[in-house]
Amino acid sequence: MLLPHSIVPGIGWPAMPPPVGASMLAMQFQLQQSQWLPPETLRERQLQQLAPLLRHASETVPFYRQRFAAARFDPCSGFAAAAFFQLPLLTRAEIQSAGDALVTSKLPPDHGKFLSFGSSGSTGQPIKVLGSEVTHFFGSALTLRDHLWHRRDLSARLAAIRTKIDSATLQGWGPATDAVYATGPSVMLNIASDIDVQLAWLREQNPDYLLSHPSNILALARRSLETGTRIGNLREVRTFGETLPADLRDTCSKAWGVPVTDVYSAEEVSTIALQCPAHEHYHVQAENLLVEILDAGGQPCAPGQVGRVVITTLHNFAMPLLRYANGDYAEVGEPCPCGRGLPVLKRIMGRQRNMLVLPDGTRHWPSFPAETWTGIALIRQIQLVQHSPRRIEARLAIDQPLTPEQQQRFIRALQESLGYPFEIELRHVQQIERSANFKYEDFISLIGG
Repeated sequence: MLLPHSIVPGIGWPAMPPPVGASMLAMQFQLQQSQWLPPETLRERQLQQLAPLLRHASETVPFYRQRFAAARFDPCSGFAAAAFFQLPLLTRAEIQSAGDALVTSKLPPDHGKFLSFGSSGSTGQPIKVLGSEVTHFFGSALTLRDHLWHRRDLSARLAAIRTKIDSATLQGWGPATDAVYATGPSVMLNIASDIDVQLAWLREQNPDYLLSHPSNILALARRSLETGTRIGNLREVRTFGETLPADLRDTCSKAWGVPVTDVYSAEEVSTIALQCPAHEHYHVQAENLLVEILDAGGQPCAPGQVGRVVITTLHNFAMPLLRYANGDYAEVGEPCPCGRGLPVLKRIMGRQRNMLVLPDGTRHWPSFPAETWTGIALIRQIQLVQHSPRRIEARLAIDQPLTPEQQQRFIRALQESLGYPFEIELRHVQQIERSANFKYEDFISLIGG
């Protein structure tokens, strides 16, 4: 058991933590209780927290004052939940165009300072979102919950390969843990580094835990299998920021013998859902966000249905996001056997631009796992771009062009996996570049609507 920091000399057990650490531990105590509440009680608590936020938005946020008036919605005189769930969805385009009209004119003093967050714009629509020290605290609390759920050894070595960092060795895992515990060291590497450089760095650092984007982990694991490289101390891979490839868990198990734990998050709202400690599906972090999964008619999806993700931030009084459609789609899951009442998401599907469009206009998320094509040739990476309902460009990162026979086999394998005889145009590249935010999508549809 890792003991918290203690600020009283000579008192180490039980510890007397500093104020921020004490607040974080107090939050963890509440989260430990609330996760077991039944769904009905969780929704009741969410609506109780939503009431003061809506009054604040009506009184101090110009955008919502206008939106509420147009909907004849008056939260200042009490609100009915049914009326709230009829409000128009907030889109990324509206956030862009509204600008400061979405920002409160009076942040409550106890919420601390304004802090700037934002989306990196993987949809082509980057947005800037403001929060506060309170919203940052909740984000850190959920990160610590993730560590505690999965019983990580916080004294161990963490390696992170991600964007917006320089190579570094730090004494600690970051603010979420360091406010409470004396953790082990962490090492950082920028994700722009070549995969072979990353793999050599990992072998040298030999971390216990590895954190990176799913596509980067998949490339590392495949390269590790090709070269026979092992990471001896590695216990767990943690992923975030992208849709999880179908074959990632199996590939990491083959390469390193470790599990994968995913987090569903977005920069503008922090953690949305954490992977269950006992299962591969996700639990919505209902204490911080109210998440709806809505079908094409705007109605809540039932378990097994896929719908658009709509988020309401419960504690962001700086720039409230009310019924914000972030562009993602997810599948609703059945109640979890673990007993937690937190809502379940079975799968995070990605964005509409990641959906395959068939000639009859129907859409679905494509599946073309590596085992369908890796036996044909040594293909390091693949990205499919749909230009029309019948034409798909397949970008292949390979060292040598495919032979005519390999091309035919590859095209047939893709057509079979995608469920339609698409016209597939092969394009050989040395490397598939990531977007400006260094995220990677293996399927992109350029068909509008």
